[in-house]
Amino acid sequence: MTVEEMEAIVMAFPGAEKGVSYGSPAFKVNGKFFTRLRRDDGSMVLMEVSFDEREMLMEAEPKTFHFTAHYKDYPCVLARIDTLHPGSLKAFLERRWRKIAPKKLVRERDAAGTES
Repeated sequence: MTVEEMEAIVMAFPGAEKGVSYGSPAFKVNGKFFTRLRRDDGSMVLMEVSFDEREMLMEAEPKTFHFTAHYKDYPCVLARIDTLHPGSLKAFLERRWRKIAPKKLVRERDAAGTES
């Protein structure tokens, strides 16, 4: 996946806003951290990933999933966008979006039966 494809997926979520964090593209929803691209290794920071799930992902797909010492105590995983499947990115972002988006937006999207 390219940076442009990744950005299109992220921005398709209602309320997503683009910004900058650590000099790299970052995204918020409802003023809260949604995800960001780490330019130094071409990875997305994907939140709402339990430590057990992170270990399983890294074991199953070590070329895609990893983490650094900075993230070791956070429920997240890093995913290299060049090997991350777009459907997987959508699923990880959906989980985070549902947690931080205004409940009204979640209800409206659910009622419309749409997905990003």
